Amino acid sequence: MDPCCAPGHAGRSAGRAPVAVGLAPRRAGLVGLDGGAFLMGAEDGIGHPKDAEGPVRRVVLSPFRIAATAVTVAEFAAFVDATGHRTEAEEFGYSFVFDGFLDPRIAEVSPRVPTAPWWRSVDGATWRAPEGPGSDADERRDHPVTHVSWNDAQAYCAWSGTRLPTEAEWEYAARGGLEQAVYPWGDEFEPDGRHRANIWRGDFPRENTAADGHLSTAPAKSFEPNGFGLYNTVGNVWEWTADWFGRDHRPGPDPRGPEHGQARAMRGGSHMCHDSYCNRYRVAARSANTPDSSSGNIGFRVAA
Repeated sequence: MDPCCAPGHAGRSAGRAPVAVGLAPRRAGLVGLDGGAFLMGAEDGIGHPKDAEGPVRRVVLSPFRIAATAVTVAEFAAFVDATGHRTEAEEFGYSFVFDGFLDPRIAEVSPRVPTAPWWRSVDGATWRAPEGPGSDADERRDHPVTHVSWNDAQAYCAWSGTRLPTEAEWEYAARGGLEQAVYPWGDEFEPDGRHRANIWRGDFPRENTAADGHLSTAPAKSFEPNGFGLYNTVGNVWEWTADWFGRDHRPGPDPRGPEHGQARAMRGGSHMCHDSYCNRYRVAARSANTPDSSSGNIGFRVAA
């Protein structure tokens, strides 16, 4: 995982059994997609070489359903209220937060990540308190939940009767029916001067102008949806997928990642992406992190 996007725990936990299935009905409001063939990936040289976005390949998918938005704070709170689930950030006692979002008193006692000093390890940072003690996610109940690991996302899926999308499903859905477009809305980043995604605006990591209206995360239904009715498939928060991260792409229908691995694939970029260092707010872009990792810019959306 590139620590500029979100640092990780280096696989400290072995994973946990998901909570019991069937405590909640299958999540309502999933968008039904027909599947079929599409061109996945981007030509080598566009993204980071280690991300292995290419080669562009023809992929065939079965029909599936996917949520129009990332799971919100309110939805995750309902899961926790029903199950008593404790996230891995809560078990570890800390999570990673961007330095510029912290109260100076919290920043002073929170160690920097050596390879990406704009990140700090913050004691008490969780999905309930995204910037550590004194912060409160209740003010952002319609925002994507953050500080959730892949294992936490799996537990939510088990409870809600859903699952995480595969990388192929995620990219098909994110493209919104546009073949090989750079973004969910086309090839131009800001058509007619309109902001279409929540990313870093300004000089990273020193200044964020928040020109798109959002300094940190945005409500899950911000900006215009793509052609399939999905919101924020690039920018805002990275989204966990079901697959292990791999660089050798498997052919065949309904492709999956490797059978084993150390990091799970994430898609979509986040509000911290900037083209000066991380041009990952494109539909073909990808990254990864260990399944127990969490930060203030990672969330997830569900499928079925």
